[in-house]
Amino acid sequence: MAGDNENKQNGTSFDLNDFTIIKEGDAEILMHAKNEVFYNNSQVNNRDMSIAVLRTFISQRKLEHDAMLARRTKAGNKAPNAKAENPGDSVQHNGESTDGSEVLKDASHGESSSIPVEQNKNLRGKGREELKPPRVLEALSASGLRALRYAREVEGISQVVALDNDKASVEACRRNIKFNGSVACSKVESHLADARVYMLTHPNEFDVVDLDPYGAPSVFLDSAVQSVADGGMLMCTATDMAVLCAANGEVCYSKYGSYPLRGKYCHEMALRILLASIESHANRYKRYIVPVLSVQMDFYIRVFVRIYTSASDVKNTPLKLSYVYQCIGCDSFHLQTVGRTVSKDKSVRCLPGFGPAVPQECSDCGKKFNMGGPIWSAPIHDQEWVVAMLANVKSMKERYPAYERISAVLTTISEELPDIPLFLSLHNLCATLKCTSPSAVIFRSAVINAGYRISGTHVNPLGLKTDAPMNVIWDIMRCWVRNHPVKAQPSDQSGSVILAKEPVLQANFARAVASLSQAQAKKVARFLPNPERNWGPKLRAGRQITSKHVSLLGPKALNAMSNHGDGEGSKNENGDVSNHENGDGSNHENGNGSNHEDVEEPAAKRKKTEESDS
Repeated sequence: MAGDNENKQNGTSFDLNDFTIIKEGDAEILMHAKNEVFYNNSQVNNRDMSIAVLRTFISQRKLEHDAMLARRTKAGNKAPNAKAENPGDSVQHNGESTDGSEVLKDASHGESSSIPVEQNKNLRGKGREELKPPRVLEALSASGLRALRYAREVEGISQVVALDNDKASVEACRRNIKFNGSVACSKVESHLADARVYMLTHPNEFDVVDLDPYGAPSVFLDSAVQSVADGGMLMCTATDMAVLCAANGEVCYSKYGSYPLRGKYCHEMALRILLASIESHANRYKRYIVPVLSVQMDFYIRVFVRIYTSASDVKNTPLKLSYVYQCIGCDSFHLQTVGRTVSKDKSVRCLPGFGPAVPQECSDCGKKFNMGGPIWSAPIHDQEWVVAMLANVKSMKERYPAYERISAVLTTISEELPDIPLFLSLHNLCATLKCTSPSAVIFRSAVINAGYRISGTHVNPLGLKTDAPMNVIWDIMRCWVRNHPVKAQPSDQSGSVILAKEPVLQANFARAVASLSQAQAKKVARFLPNPERNWGPKLRAGRQITSKHVSLLGPKALNAMSNHGDGEGSKNENGDVSNHENGDGSNHENGNGSNHEDVEEPAAKRKKTEESDS
């Protein structure tokens, strides 16, 4: 097929000499020499991670289905012995609610959900043992590379619907579908449509919805949470990292309903802001989310959440959200939950949380607090899923082009403390005190010896998650400075105020066995450098090179971009300039490409820091 000089599509012919064939995984796409449809090879990490999650979702979905059938069989065996006192009570005797919905207990997290009866017809009667294969919606498809990889690489998928509202992108997607042969033609279909309208008119129809816009996903969330079937998966990417990381706090609040804070933990806070926003949209339709994986990679964040329907469980949302108080003088931060529970007469009520969580001035340095949020403060990963995904990736490493990177990320996530929101930066603590930094092993040992837990984070090689309160952290640092004196500083500085206090806790810096994670002890890679220079987002499709791009990239990169004729759109030479779309996307104008005040320069400036385990 690839060897033909000409092909015909919809009655029009195109010359293969005008295209370059790009292969990723099992899929191949045709890219024109002109930058008509966006392709970003750095998004291979994103696509590989999504495929790993999708494979795990399909296997987990099968397990949940089998468990549900087992419960029904068990309940059916007991049914003949049970006499219904009230035949009209459908909830008690038929397993259905009064509105025609079937009440089921989800096997993955033990919470009830109300699933429309129509969606479970395949579980009743003769078709009771069957589980319909999942349908996937890629809302912003562009070249269709992601949809093609899903169809060709993930077993068990029945259909992938690829949407785009750009004619050139739809033409490219349909061309690529035919180019990939019969399997792609039978499973992938491309439509010219506004993703928001399409999702609103197809509620509860797709088991997986993939949102990967060029910029902020906020305009798609309301329709996306309605399009996902009960118990289905929503995959969502956000690339407006400057907005989410407090460069434009008021813009973040207008898009996501949360105010970000500047801090070393800003990228994890971005993940939690996005999760809180998705939860807010889901709650409007008596739905709620259960995150299974949330990652920050390269120049974007990506979350994978299950969506369930249950009016009663929606009431627990305030328990999963918190406000953050960040001291402007030192690295101290504190969380205050939005809600709390009260038990009375075997019933549980949700009430407003107690506050304030902090005094007017920081008890450590005496400075004021900035308040941000609300953010998602419940776990952002399901560790069982992470372990299953990591095992799948390792067993099929040859099927993942970005195996090294995604296995490193999943390894780090598997060792994170799941119940600790945000993290500390050891270098920031030392910068506040103007002291030399202890090694990560020494600091971890002191925290462990004090009786607390501590772990790393996939977001930052130098980040540390711990359940130790800030007064314990500062006592450890005071003991460190006592053994490693610092020069006298002005008394009004935050570090001077902290060091002026005597430590209550006497830190023990003896090396603890658990100070190194299993991956560190085995020298397993966890933070890999970028594979090539200027690894990152590309120019949006159709954009012209400007003086700002030249100043960022230099004349050498400019020449390479100007002379590219290989059809790959200058690969990565222009990689640090702007946001990506969906890794294989184009210039969408239906809301996924209109806001770009966000990520261009911060994403280019952010550099990976090599970790020291000494």
